[in-house]
Formats: sequence, C-alpha cells, structure tokens
Amino acid sequence: MNLQTERLILRPWQEDDAESLYKYASDPEVGPWAGWPPHTSVEDSRDIIRNVLFVPETYAVCLKENGVAVGSIGLKTGDATDMTDHADECELGYWIGQPFWGQGLIPEASREILRHAFEDLGMRAVWCGYYDGNTKSRRVQEKLGFIYHHTTEGLEVRLMNEIRTGHVMLMTRETWEKECRKSE
Repeated sequence: MNLQTERLILRPWQEDDAESLYKYASDPEVGPWAGWPPHTSVEDSRDIIRNVLFVPETYAVCLKENGVAVGSIGLKTGDATDMTDHADECELGYWIGQPFWGQGLIPEASREILRHAFEDLGMRAVWCGYYDGNTKSRRVQEKLGFIYHHTTEGLEVRLMNEIRTGHVMLMTRETWEKECRKSE
C-alpha cells in the first residue's frame, strides 16, 4: 500500500533503496538519536531493509519529485512495540535524513500515517516517544498534537549499548479528531 501527501509518497521499502538509505542513515546525527547506530555500508543498509524494514506498516518516506527514499516512518503493532499491549493501539516511529530537517516533511508524513492509523486501521490510540535531548522529535510530536504521558528512567537501548531516559507521548482518536478540525 502507498500513502501520499502533498510532497511525499510513503511506500514499502525496496532493496534498491539501499543506496539512498545508506546515504542518510550513515549520518551519525540521525540514527543514534532514535536509538540505532549509523549504517556502515550499502550492504548493511540492504540487510536492514530485508530484516528490519520489510514489515507491515513501515514505509520509505520518498520525495514525490524524484521518488528517492529520504527517511522512514511506520506504525509498530502487537509484539513489535513495548508501549502498549492493546490490539487497537500502536506506536509511531520516524526519522529523516539531515538535509531534509526543518522542512516539515516528517510532520507531513506523520499526519498521513496518523490518518491511516485512525481511519484505515481503526486504532484507538497511537503512542510515540523520544529520548532525552532529542528536541527535534519532541517538537514534531508536539506540533502533531501528541500529549505528554510519562517519562521512564533507565531505559536499555540495546542497539546503542546505552541506558537512556525516554519520554512517551500519546495521541488518542479523540485528540486526533480535534487536531484535524483545527487544521481545516
């Protein structure tokens, strides 16, 4: 399934996205903020596409103008998320390459993913989080209308072999509907 916004196409990852994935995910300013190490090669990125990104509801964030994947966005459900154990709740995750920061692309993609979660998938709530210090991600969540829920100290970030503080935000269907009416 593909989703579209004014400037973006959100589509499933493909193995031939490995070069563009490596280009943006090898940047040490991108992955570590989200809890994963920079990619080390195009082959590493290809393996990550095969073994991590080829899952339901995970999308390459592609520019409409050229179809190039510049980030990723997705909804984690069931056992893939530790934020909820309710079937009608999921977790939103996202990142975008540094050259595209500050252009509003992730909020744009997130609005469409939230629409998809609530309208197409029938979710009751969407959870989202960020690690201490990741002000860019926090601002995205605030812009979208997520509400602060709680903070957890001492979170194990396995891929980075670190312990961090995590902040969790929540968007309910009711909050999302109010946010949609505000923007109309």
